[in-house]
Amino acid sequence: MADNETKRLSRLAAILTQLQTKRLLTAPELAGKFSVSNRTIYRDIKALEQAGVPILTEEGRGYTLMEGYRIPPVMFTENQANALILAEQLVLKNKDASFVKDYSEAIEKIKAVLRHNVKDKANLLAERTQFDQNINRERNSNNLSDLQFALTNFYVTKIEYANEANKVTTRLIEPFALLSTQENWLLVAWCRLRSEFRYFRLDRIKRLETLAEKFTPHKMTLQEYFDKYY
Repeated sequence: MADNETKRLSRLAAILTQLQTKRLLTAPELAGKFSVSNRTIYRDIKALEQAGVPILTEEGRGYTLMEGYRIPPVMFTENQANALILAEQLVLKNKDASFVKDYSEAIEKIKAVLRHNVKDKANLLAERTQFDQNINRERNSNNLSDLQFALTNFYVTKIEYANEANKVTTRLIEPFALLSTQENWLLVAWCRLRSEFRYFRLDRIKRLETLAEKFTPHKMTLQEYFDKYY
């Protein structure tokens, strides 16, 4: 098989993976990623369509796959997807570039099998999670998965929280971001009791309940939060 044709088939497979990983992609985005022209991407999209891949074109916005179309048979629950996203943040701290590259490519393929709504939540979680290498090996909390779920689904959460003096108060919070420090996991959340964003150490949360009430998402990125408040 000619080298150009081999590269094209490899690119077609990669484009399909990208389309399964992200909700919407433009021709310029794909062209830039694969170092080809927009015209080449147009031809590749047409080839995939002719092969039976249900690609939808949103005029002026880009390409997306028909909801429900997935090649691999593996399905992940939302909590499993969140755990994988968290693991990705850890791997990105690794010093070996080849290991990071291989894991990142594996995560791209894993994201490709997620339903759109789970994928959107996983991407939000990745944007709202900051990881630092934790030197404390002790498992001192059991709420991370529940908080990830509340964060990505915008559920108000009720916690019983102990301060440094071990005084426990009940708070209604709106989870915004998760930060890993060298010692502990921290939750950034809007505290309705204090009417401001506060940090909560996960190891001081004595009890947690995810409520049925939803809150309005806070329209800012994690970096915008740091720029505004610190």
